[in-house]
Amino acid sequence: MWPGIGRFLRWRWGRLTLQTVTLLVAAFVIYDGLTGPQRAADNLATVTVWLHYRGVLVLGLLLFGNLLCMSCPFTLPRTLARRIAGRGRRWPQALRNKWLAICVLIVYFFLYEWLDLWASPWWTAWIVVGYFSMAFLLEALFAESPFCKYICPLGTFNFVSSTISPTQITIIQPDVCRTCVGKECINGSAQVLGCGTELFAPQITSNLDCTLCLDCVRACPYENVALPYRSPVHEIAQPGSWPRRWDVSLLVWIFAFAGLSNAFGMVPPVFELQLWLAGVLNTTSEFLVLLLIFGFLNVLLPVVLALLVAWSSRAVVKRNEPLRVSLARFTPALVPVAFAVWLAHYGFHFASGALSIVPVTQNFLLDHGVTLLGEPDWMLAAIVPMGWLRPLEIVITLIGFGVSLYVVGEIGRKIRPKPFPLIGQLPWVLILLLIAAVGIILFNLPMEMRGTVFFN
Repeated sequence: MWPGIGRFLRWRWGRLTLQTVTLLVAAFVIYDGLTGPQRAADNLATVTVWLHYRGVLVLGLLLFGNLLCMSCPFTLPRTLARRIAGRGRRWPQALRNKWLAICVLIVYFFLYEWLDLWASPWWTAWIVVGYFSMAFLLEALFAESPFCKYICPLGTFNFVSSTISPTQITIIQPDVCRTCVGKECINGSAQVLGCGTELFAPQITSNLDCTLCLDCVRACPYENVALPYRSPVHEIAQPGSWPRRWDVSLLVWIFAFAGLSNAFGMVPPVFELQLWLAGVLNTTSEFLVLLLIFGFLNVLLPVVLALLVAWSSRAVVKRNEPLRVSLARFTPALVPVAFAVWLAHYGFHFASGALSIVPVTQNFLLDHGVTLLGEPDWMLAAIVPMGWLRPLEIVITLIGFGVSLYVVGEIGRKIRPKPFPLIGQLPWVLILLLIAAVGIILFNLPMEMRGTVFFN
């Protein structure tokens, strides 16, 4: 770890300090969401959650790692819940995968569009309450942390994104772990809990299930677990870093296409598509129309394209292997360009409205008789010139595309006993090009400024 920061993170109360800050933020979100003005741009709940949280989230993942899971307030009742659970039950074997997380993530994205969650402080507050309730309930029923590892849509998003983060839990001296009797990093001790998602430090090759809680670091009696910097492509460019499972591969594909569909939901063509589809189906049901659009974009399209790309890649090189293996081989290369789309999109909204938290906070204080910060200035919004945002989105997307291309080449080069032929990499290059191109097209369209009053 790093001087100063490393000492704070290793400190027994380091994570609790971060969680206390986010707990206070969550408390204000719930309070103002339930009792404050129900216009999105005036309420701490919607501005904090749908504008600032998401912007800080992607920047934290890019620059540090899974910072938001580390400081997540929803796991604060964990100790109390574990005392209730005792030894607890084991999470069902049939659910020890990413299928449930995929389903919850898809439902989450759909509800965001259908219920206009970004526009409802009331719904936003109840979502936060629901997170606290589900996390506590599952911690009380089971001996591990199934909510974080198998259910939480925010955690699922963070897990995939953090595979290109510049930090990863690792061990310093393998011999120390081989001779360790207590394995406190995973089992915990009397003073410190072990890894909540049951990752054994010497065997960690991926950030896919790591909440960066650092319990393993604090629990190790030999100070042999560390959080060093690494190359952002170190994990995804290593064949074998990820399990070759359908659920893991398809999660990445859905993550990639959900980034495009989330942006598509805010540009004019989606409204024209809704009207056309409603006319074709002769229906006024927004639920049905949105279900068909986002079901196609977030489920059917990524699954079909994933199978098609994997099959064509395998066919052109005439490899006799399961399709699951062909899909898993290059799927990690999708992460950089997919994350770039999310970063460009969330970064656009954050950069164009970050200062809005100032007048919203002023307004909240005035409503409660506190005049310390004065009258709100509703013109506060962008932190960079608006003319920079479109070019920045394009540059970010192109950088992600370039990194993904590099990863495809690295994976192909490292495959043994001989490198994977370039012709077999071509279908993967084409899908990366498609994702980047669609992202750039979307970012050049007028985008709905959700939850703000500053722009048309």
